[in-house]
Amino acid sequence: MTDTTSGPLTTWRGSIQHEWVDFNGHLRDAFYMLLFSFASDGFIDHVGLDEAGRAATGHSIFTLECHINYLLEVKQAAAVEVRTQVMGSDAKRLHVYHSLHLAGTEPLLAGSEQMWLNMDMHLRRSAPFAASVLPQVQAMTARHKALPVPKFVGRVIALPVKG
Repeated sequence: MTDTTSGPLTTWRGSIQHEWVDFNGHLRDAFYMLLFSFASDGFIDHVGLDEAGRAATGHSIFTLECHINYLLEVKQAAAVEVRTQVMGSDAKRLHVYHSLHLAGTEPLLAGSEQMWLNMDMHLRRSAPFAASVLPQVQAMTARHKALPVPKFVGRVIALPVKG
């Protein structure tokens, strides 16, 4: 994982596996979410909710909402990476944007805007971030605040209104 103060955090790297490819020769739509899920794990590990952090705090992260934009084909064996940008946070929630790229390149292959909720796993209820995690979340939010808002953040699914 790459931590950078000048851009989004690289939270997952890997190659597109044969089992993930459909009859059209590109990544199945469900497997985009798998890659974004792996990146979510990488991000929450980075802010202190790795296995040890989850055990110490009794907290974890649940995904509340997710939107995916499929933009360019992703072929078998392609080396890809996911970069994660924090769009905002509060005491319990994180609004993030994952962007999928061919490794080391800028063109956007797909994007996923997500809303996450911090959970107390003993109570199975939402809870404020633990004292050991909140400063990491706040620091990442502050670092990413200056970054441009990605084009596909805040979109709504709808048919065009005919005039």
